[in-house]
Amino acid sequence: MADTTQPETTEGDGPAAPTASAKPSKPSKDEKRAGRLAHQITAFATSHGGAEGQIAHIGRGTVRIALVGADGEWGVLVAPSAESARRAAGLAGLTLHDDFDGDLAAKVRTGPYEWTRMAGIQLGGTANPPAPASRDA
Repeated sequence: MADTTQPETTEGDGPAAPTASAKPSKPSKDEKRAGRLAHQITAFATSHGGAEGQIAHIGRGTVRIALVGADGEWGVLVAPSAESARRAAGLAGLTLHDDFDGDLAAKVRTGPYEWTRMAGIQLGGTANPPAPASRDA
């Protein structure tokens, strides 16, 4: 019989040993929440020509994700943690700002409803108080 030569194998060069297939783990509650938030952020950005945002602590372990669309419309989402909010922003491709001032605040467009609310109408105040009369007239 003819001699057959087999290539020498060194440890690690041979075929990989079969491994037990690990079952995919179920996503945690926080991961699910981040996924839902990312979906909402993406929907907002899509309907407003893009979006930017800012994350801020609002109390009791919750954070606010303030969204500002390219068209000036704005919205707010609440996340259970800063980590979840940042994960959602990352999944959605949202550009985050450190503060809600300067360039980001300048992009916000407010309408009559917001001005009325800011004037205290929700507390029974007047919507737009008249300007004081000038004494020089």
